[in-house]
Amino acid sequence: MSKSEGNLEAPTRHPLDWRNPDFYDEAKCEAELERIFDICHGCRRCVSLCQAFPTLFDLVDATEDGEVHGVPKADYRKVVEQCYLCDLCYMTKCPYVPPHAWNLDFPHTMLRAKAIQFRKGEVGAADRFLASTDVHGQFAGIPVVVQVANAVNRTRLARAGMEKLLGVHREAWMPELAAQRFRSGAAPSPVQVVTNGQRTPGKVAIFSTCFVNYNEPGIGHDLLAVLAHNGIPYEVVEKERCCGMPKLELGDLESVAASKEANIPVLARYAREGWAILAAVPSCTLMFKQEIPLMFPDDAEVRAVQEAMWDPFEYLVARHKDGLLRTDFQRDLGRVSYHIPCHGRVQNIGRKTEEMLRLIGKTVEVRVDTVERCSGHAGTYGIKKPFHPVAMKIGKPVFKAMGKLDAAGRGPDYIASDCPLGGHHIAQGMQNNQLPAATLAHPLTLVATAYGLK
Repeated sequence: MSKSEGNLEAPTRHPLDWRNPDFYDEAKCEAELERIFDICHGCRRCVSLCQAFPTLFDLVDATEDGEVHGVPKADYRKVVEQCYLCDLCYMTKCPYVPPHAWNLDFPHTMLRAKAIQFRKGEVGAADRFLASTDVHGQFAGIPVVVQVANAVNRTRLARAGMEKLLGVHREAWMPELAAQRFRSGAAPSPVQVVTNGQRTPGKVAIFSTCFVNYNEPGIGHDLLAVLAHNGIPYEVVEKERCCGMPKLELGDLESVAASKEANIPVLARYAREGWAILAAVPSCTLMFKQEIPLMFPDDAEVRAVQEAMWDPFEYLVARHKDGLLRTDFQRDLGRVSYHIPCHGRVQNIGRKTEEMLRLIGKTVEVRVDTVERCSGHAGTYGIKKPFHPVAMKIGKPVFKAMGKLDAAGRGPDYIASDCPLGGHHIAQGMQNNQLPAATLAHPLTLVATAYGLK
């Protein structure tokens, strides 16, 4: 295959040159956008991934001669705002990514355009607030505030107000605040003996993530229970801030850098001391495995954290291959419809959650149906007024696949996604499409349940 036809080598990422003044040069960015849009227009392989590509192709098709040069530069923003940096085009579809000579990096070019818009002050206060997870999460664990906030979140009048003030679609699922934060309620490790494996460190540091800490601490407690059951000492990292993914999606790279400065020195100590670092939300894991290292390629502490960071199921499956994972599962799970989220797929670790569920199925009854397609949620994208209907449209094939009936005409017992936000989006989509009801459970919760720990 020639360079012009495509590339058969594994995709490689170039560092993000975000400190270079040229990165924020709008004319140079528009020239690069036009270059990659022209390549995408000639290929159109990614048309089914998200709304960014149909938006681009519709703009091109509406021009007089059907070519990219006829699209007004002002309309490029319509494409940029539809990109939620899932990375699937880069990692799974595009034949022209590096090392191909055309050097096409669609998501990071969209990120560059977003960063320019942010620096120009074109990102509104509502969008900045929605991306400030540590700000609205600080109320979690305050009983009266939590009760009032959650009650207000359930009323149609309040949701109409949120739609007007914050641009949150009134029908979109929104997380509730937890009565107790995960970090304050986490039980200390009952295990002290470290058993290293050939592939795995024998002790685990937990990066809580904003969502687990402030919204669904049960996911974190289930992870701790699974680690304790397997004789793995653990520790919740001494302090943390948001990983930075919500700010990255806005193009607020300085805030991402501030989060890095707060988190990396803490996490690097664990990395140097031989801890495996686990985060239960794929987007957070991806930030430390990919995005922060691409922003700070010469930082030794960033590289140390990158090497020590594990997806929880990547770790558990490796632990099993080391012969150190208990398989004394007690409870049947029945039929599980499992969704692989985009930020899990692009980590290049394989289907580790599915592997774990099938391992459970060797001892107790578990039938796994895996769906590998974007749910459409994509962080704050799926809750915003302009995009929520699009997010539900993108997710419709996933909703239908997750709710598919078996040969006996029964739906799944559980639906699960490693991305808890995506899981709730799928549950809402299934309900909206009148698909069979099933229990939503995070895969870590399913493992704890199978062990008989719940």
